[in-house]
Amino acid sequence: MKQKIIFCILLMLLSSVDVAVAKGKKKKAKKIQRTEAVYEEIDNFDFLYADGYDVNMNFASTDDILNKATSLLGARYRSGSKGPYTFDCSGFTSYVYGQNNISIGCSSRDQYARNIPIRREEMQPGDLVFFTSPHSGRNVGHVGIVIDYDPINDTFIFIHASSKNGVKISNSTDGNYMRRYIGVRRVAK
Repeated sequence: MKQKIIFCILLMLLSSVDVAVAKGKKKKAKKIQRTEAVYEEIDNFDFLYADGYDVNMNFASTDDILNKATSLLGARYRSGSKGPYTFDCSGFTSYVYGQNNISIGCSSRDQYARNIPIRREEMQPGDLVFFTSPHSGRNVGHVGIVIDYDPINDTFIFIHASSKNGVKISNSTDGNYMRRYIGVRRVAK
């Protein structure tokens, strides 16, 4: 019982010391309160965004891009056509990305120049892959969208609007695509 009484007396003494210390340091306590208010302000990141900016804005995923592209399999080829029922190669890629609110450029040359150059071994699904065409010499003349890349064999599968077969899936080893390959670009989303 004696120990409980001593313990209670010690608690009372300690609490009275805390009150005395707190009274002597009122100014510091106010500064701490102001500091806490500043921290609360900093924790609110709304000031980083411009008026009208949607913080929850959703960007198109690679799956969205590839789903839209494959939904157009079999669509006919027509030179200069930008869809939605017939396409040329750059019309197809710009339509697919445009349906996901991403502007990549209109022509295959514009898409090649406008998007981010990456090395072939960095290729991923959704990237744009470029080739020469019979009429472009060594310049960009054809574009498709990468579906899959095999780093072991350095081959890829892509979807594109072929002048003979319309929208179709091809392998980089098909026909002369390997010989006509120019490069790959990553779309800045």
